[in-house]
Amino acid sequence: MYFTQTNAQSLPASRIMTVTGNGKVVANASYVQLQIEVSTQGENVQQAQQENASIMNRVIQSILALSIPRENIQTATYSIAPLYDYVDGKQVFKGYKVTNAITVKVPDTNLVGVVIDTAVENGANRISSIQFKIDNGDVYYQQALSLALHNAQMKANTIAQTMQLSVHPQPIEIVEENENGPVLYKSMAMADSSMVTPIEQGQLTISAAVRVTFQY
Repeated sequence: MYFTQTNAQSLPASRIMTVTGNGKVVANASYVQLQIEVSTQGENVQQAQQENASIMNRVIQSILALSIPRENIQTATYSIAPLYDYVDGKQVFKGYKVTNAITVKVPDTNLVGVVIDTAVENGANRISSIQFKIDNGDVYYQQALSLALHNAQMKANTIAQTMQLSVHPQPIEIVEENENGPVLYKSMAMADSSMVTPIEQGQLTISAAVRVTFQY
């Protein structure tokens, strides 16, 4: 995002200073998104698929029983891959691995540990990610952006006062540094199902940065 002061050319020729402003806002997560996986192996594809389907159906039913809406559960990935051993330097076929992963949106962040425990107890063998997310994240980002602009203004004023300079109060250019937008979630990987509880969400930090140019 760029902003250029329209009357900059009317100002007398002078030197410029450029400062970077930073702003941060801390917020609690609105919901949590989990990725839960079931992996099975078998000598043939049908055997591995049937076992996987049976376990995943049990996992899904157990999550639904926790009052998680069905629309909050979605298939993320499904894969079938051959398995091999190496014996005396030779590749020996040993069967197939089937992996089914679902994402689960948990509206109550305090329920995350229970959902994970329940999924594992019913056959899930991998929790591949946990993401703490924020609804209406743009509101928090705008707050952080405002703080960043104030921070840049204060830096420019401090420099001007210290160096006994006369700085024009209106910037001639403002550049938003993180143009791709803020990261509105915090994620963590949990490959080991023994790490299920407790889950400490902490708080999420939404950051913004701007580069501001002033004349002096």
